[in-house]
Amino acid sequence: MWSAAAARRFSHRRAFLVVLGLGWAGYGGLGIIGQPRYGTARGLADLTRHVPGGLDTLGWMWVACGAFAAVAGLLAGCPRAQAAGYVALAVPGGLWAGVFAAAATSSYPPAVGSACGWGAFTLGVVLVSGMDDPLPPYLRKGRG
Repeated sequence: MWSAAAARRFSHRRAFLVVLGLGWAGYGGLGIIGQPRYGTARGLADLTRHVPGGLDTLGWMWVACGAFAAVAGLLAGCPRAQAAGYVALAVPGGLWAGVFAAAATSSYPPAVGSACGWGAFTLGVVLVSGMDDPLPPYLRKGRG
């Protein structure tokens, strides 16, 4: 069981930043740089032709944004860093959603599923960024 001081320091919003930030970094490093899938490469072809380094550069963007979000989540009492961390989580997913949507309407129709998934995930990050942490149990109203 946690002490009262530790319970006050825990934040669901900051934990969300850390967990998703680490996930973003892993996705960029392992899923884009290390082993890009055919559908990802094909859906992002319209973007990668304009980005020096192609998928590797985009993969490093995911790693950097994820690492930034994870570090921002570890900074207690720094709401501006946490806000920037949520932006760092939303940018790559939003970029993916937009590029996959464009590919779905032109060169690669199967990208529509990825566009929907990344778009919904980005909106979820935006929604969580505006939520407050729940009050500690001793400050909540009793049921009655």
